[in-house]
Amino acid sequence: MSQPQRDIAADIAELSAEQRELLELLMREEQVDASNMPIGPASIERDSLPLSFAQERLWFVDQLNPDTPAYNIYIGARIRGALNVATLQQCFAEIVRRHEVLRATFTNVAGRPVQVVTHAGSPTFAYIDLSDLSASEFEAHARRLGLQEARRPFDLTRGPLLRVTVLGRGTHDHILLLTMHHIISDAWSMSILGDEVSRLYQSFSAGMPSSLPQLPIQYSDYAAWQRSTLQGELLESQLEYWQRQLAGAPPVLALPTDRPRPAVQRFRGVSKSYLIPSALADQLKQLSNQSKVTLFTTLTAALQT
Repeated sequence: MSQPQRDIAADIAELSAEQRELLELLMREEQVDASNMPIGPASIERDSLPLSFAQERLWFVDQLNPDTPAYNIYIGARIRGALNVATLQQCFAEIVRRHEVLRATFTNVAGRPVQVVTHAGSPTFAYIDLSDLSASEFEAHARRLGLQEARRPFDLTRGPLLRVTVLGRGTHDHILLLTMHHIISDAWSMSILGDEVSRLYQSFSAGMPSSLPQLPIQYSDYAAWQRSTLQGELLESQLEYWQRQLAGAPPVLALPTDRPRPAVQRFRGVSKSYLIPSALADQLKQLSNQSKVTLFTTLTAALQT
């Protein structure tokens, strides 16, 4: 065992069960095989942190095409019943305090990206009172504002990269608009965020402090571990594998679209939603599992076929 591996092995022995569980979840999300990779929390300066490989991909795309909302994560949620807006704002402030990555900005240092975490910060939080509108006007206005919010880009060099807007009509009808950049979150993380906001709101509404335990590690700890581990022969072997797998692949996926592909990507496509029978959905998932691919890949192959 090499010296770095011995050092990491010593670190892993000191991890708590909670630390191990969280790191394992992060690795599964990144599809990293850690069966032979002992890990530990990083001892690094918090104001200049490495990016994970997933974050660096998003940073690189942002450098190529800045000021685009293509990687915004947007959620609109209807809240019916009494809502204490000040308490909700307190919840999001605590969420940002709790998760370093939500206080991060991303900058270029000597040609390489780093993330800078401020010691204090809060999300952009706005409340818009639309009580003077009728129910139909409120719906139409909310849709218009929601679309504007989803299309408003982030500047990765300036924070925060999380925006919260609450639209209110009276005291018992609200719409929550939440927008984040993909470099600090993903769909898997959003489910955790929703659960934590709910638990915090219950605690704060009762005049109690946060019931959430302190986080033993941050996402940057995982990013630092990933960088220190996935290098050398291990990195080369994975690169060689994908180079073999993708050899001869077309540079673009020529799907049968109704218009030719433009020279410059403009993100002007639209989406259509429709329901399929649950039995068919189950069969598609089963086929995906048998083929060891995602459901997205299966459906894309079907469209191409």
